[in-house]
Amino acid sequence: MAKPTDQLFAERKWHIFAALGSGIFLASFDGGVVRVALPVFVTEFDVDFALVQWVLLSFSLTQTAIMLGVGRLGDMVGKKPVFLFGTIAFAIASVLAGLAPNIEFLLFFRVLQAIGGAFATALSMGIVTETFPASERGKALGLFSATVSVGGIAGPLLGGLLLEFFSWRWIFFVGPPFGLVSFLLAWRHLPGAVPGGRSRFDWTGFSTFFSFLLALMLFLTFGERNGFRSPAMLGLVAFSLLALALFIRTEFRAREPLLDLSLFANALFSLNLSMRLISFIVSGGITLLLPFFLSNLLELEPAVVGLLLTITMVFFGLASPVSGILSDRFGYRLIATAGLVMLAFGCYTISTLSAETSVPGYVLRVFPLGLGMGIFQSPNNSAVMGSVPRERLGVVSGINVIGRTLGNTAGVAALGALWASRVFVYAGSDFAGDVTEAAAAAQTAALRDVAFAAMAVVALALLMSAWGLLRGPALLHIRERFH
Repeated sequence: MAKPTDQLFAERKWHIFAALGSGIFLASFDGGVVRVALPVFVTEFDVDFALVQWVLLSFSLTQTAIMLGVGRLGDMVGKKPVFLFGTIAFAIASVLAGLAPNIEFLLFFRVLQAIGGAFATALSMGIVTETFPASERGKALGLFSATVSVGGIAGPLLGGLLLEFFSWRWIFFVGPPFGLVSFLLAWRHLPGAVPGGRSRFDWTGFSTFFSFLLALMLFLTFGERNGFRSPAMLGLVAFSLLALALFIRTEFRAREPLLDLSLFANALFSLNLSMRLISFIVSGGITLLLPFFLSNLLELEPAVVGLLLTITMVFFGLASPVSGILSDRFGYRLIATAGLVMLAFGCYTISTLSAETSVPGYVLRVFPLGLGMGIFQSPNNSAVMGSVPRERLGVVSGINVIGRTLGNTAGVAALGALWASRVFVYAGSDFAGDVTEAAAAAQTAALRDVAFAAMAVVALALLMSAWGLLRGPALLHIRERFH
């Protein structure tokens, strides 16, 4: 006999999906619209590339650091109140960000946005996973990924128009109505079941995990300016490693840990989560650099830049639901591997960008990146979320989102730092300005190096996927589907 909550999920599954989809659309929209504005922030606030990265990093770092805690909180108090708080908090913080008088206030309000965004998105995949039956999970998660892509398309497109005809402030004012829609739908349709029993929150694990990430991101971001071997930067590395060691020690000893490390004993879970992390390192780092390429090297107007930045998300959105359906039919392994192959090819095509590249040439070089991510994400999400028991879906949903946010954070910091350092190498010792002011040849040569580094990282994920293919019954699964 079905439980009352299960029956509610079944009856309201598409209403619930609409509520969650509105929230994830808002988060994706914000990420896309802010990327378009990065070159504008450099001139508007008179700051350098290293500092303007923190408009993205402050958001993704905060989300990554608190995501585990939010996932745990959802398992403790219920998913509905956590989601409702997140949607309304994100909308309010967005308005405040649009009113920011300087870069310091903007960064602070971005942190507040990230807190709301974490509460609104950390549990989304867990709710989708328990709402839809296993036979529809790939399709549902594929549509969920497509919703992400729609937000990612609308963000740069509308952001470019707002930057060209209005002010950067308006990029933060257009999202809150979507937050209100998400809040109302969730209030009406999301079941308010509260887990039984009493639980404790692991504050020690939370603080050590946050300290680990913060020190690591500071090292990756400011190492290019201060020297990676300087005493301050080496101190950050030492502090980061110490915090990580303390976090692991705490989690092994805690009665109710923030992150149950025994989850990683599940090879299927660990392997697919690692590949997810790698894919977002690559996409996060490369998409950070594309607005600067279009604005500084091709000298395009903001509206055109915004339009061209939607290319990856268009193909991501087209591929995600299709790959989700295919993974339901044929299994996730081969579909995910095909996505990684396409992602690696996309890194290669991006390495051929130059200041002489035409707009059609840019489109042809960039679309494989979005296509590869779209093919890969749906089967990968299904594999991660389907590898754990239902009572762990809250925290695992948070971990899965961390794979995205941590990957984006590391990609922005590491590949951004790599690009800046290579620009200085190619610009020569006489160059003393900001990297965004270097000659076109230096910037494109550095972008090529970043693309090759990203391709090497994807190759590592492909090795992981090949190992999974050799061990798993993928070919048998396909044969059984045809008989």
